[in-house]
Amino acid sequence: MNLSNFSKLPLTQEMLTNLDNLGYKTMTAIQAEALPAVLQGRDIMAEAKTGSGKTAAFGIGLLHNLDVKKFRVQSLILCPTRELADQVAKELRRLARFRHNIKILMLTGGDSFGKQLGSLAHQAHIVVGTPGRVLKHLNKESLSLENLNTFVLDEADRMLDMGFMEEVEAIMAFLPPKRQTLLFSATYDNEVKEVATKLLENPAIVKVTEAEKPNDIEEIFYACEDKRETLVKVLAHFQAKNSILFTNTKLQAQELSEYLISRKIDALALHGDLEQYERNDVLVQFANGSTPILVATDVAARGLDIKELAMVLNYDLPHTQETYTHRIGRTGRAGAKGVAVTLYESFELEKVEAYKKDAKRSFLDEKQLLDVKSFEMKPEFVTLVIEGGKKDKLRAGDILGALSGEAGLEGKDIGKIDIYARQAYVAVATPQIEKAYAYLKKGKIKNRKFSVWML
Repeated sequence: MNLSNFSKLPLTQEMLTNLDNLGYKTMTAIQAEALPAVLQGRDIMAEAKTGSGKTAAFGIGLLHNLDVKKFRVQSLILCPTRELADQVAKELRRLARFRHNIKILMLTGGDSFGKQLGSLAHQAHIVVGTPGRVLKHLNKESLSLENLNTFVLDEADRMLDMGFMEEVEAIMAFLPPKRQTLLFSATYDNEVKEVATKLLENPAIVKVTEAEKPNDIEEIFYACEDKRETLVKVLAHFQAKNSILFTNTKLQAQELSEYLISRKIDALALHGDLEQYERNDVLVQFANGSTPILVATDVAARGLDIKELAMVLNYDLPHTQETYTHRIGRTGRAGAKGVAVTLYESFELEKVEAYKKDAKRSFLDEKQLLDVKSFEMKPEFVTLVIEGGKKDKLRAGDILGALSGEAGLEGKDIGKIDIYARQAYVAVATPQIEKAYAYLKKGKIKNRKFSVWML
């Protein structure tokens, strides 16, 4: 795509001069695709990665359409974290320099509610906030969206990961029916599409990621004498952030996970003998980074959707090449590079021959891997289970507010939040887990005490 100059858009000379002063010389792909539709007042469903220039893609549009003399909230931007909201608000303030008296207000958890009440009393043109705090102000009627023209949902996929869609849907009830809605997401799975269907009306579809390419996967087959020892060497060599390790039987999955734990390598097993609640616990922990390795059978892993999987390990050769393709296709998605490692012993040589027809695959000897005696693998996060959920009207914003407020954790220390009917799961960075656990054991969420424990 040829990147265009901002002067081709119907913007004021004051805004064009400010953009030039800020270093906005040519439009990025997302800006060139989205801005014309945004300026026309159309709804947008945009797929764009962080760092693509999406803040300016919606920010320039909503600032252009702003009536500065009308001192009411005309635009609301929802972000999944306080840090992103702060980043968006700062960029909007830079973009707004072309015109005096544009007031941009942040409403996020962790900041004084009373201070925010005072700021809202003096009104604002644009509000940037997190779902929980924005909803609290709406319920207390300290924030009015009667004059809203533009609603922006930024990083919708992350919003889903953190369990915020219940709050977003509650906020939707306060939005005027006639408005422009701009939805941005790094990925568009079925959950995000469902949200888009509820929010958008005849949207312009903008996708600036590269055309769909085959997954970028490095495929390596290692001949070995002892699969267990070779497996540890592979894990030490690649040190992948997360991996699914496939076995052909339930017993093998369970035994292998126990073996890895005995070697100080954190792992969980997923197989058909698990009760549903045990399966949920395992999947939550793997999805939120509380265990780096999932040892699974093909049946148990069916339908499993992990957005960013660094490595697939075939501990057992699959029964068919179709199964092999399905297994390794879970890594190397969305432009990321993936690794697929398959282990085989001498008695499996005949089966391996069929895989050698693909020239891009490498066939190596495990002796080429370094022998590691003291390799350990610990999780990035630990999962806390809270004995409260949707039935208790507990929302992700309540948990996030408790941990980032009185408990004093930073947003980067709080990972994925999953809320079910009677329980909530929150991933906390391993170095901060004791601090978070101690607070939740003694402190309160929404002025209520809940039982809590670590998985």
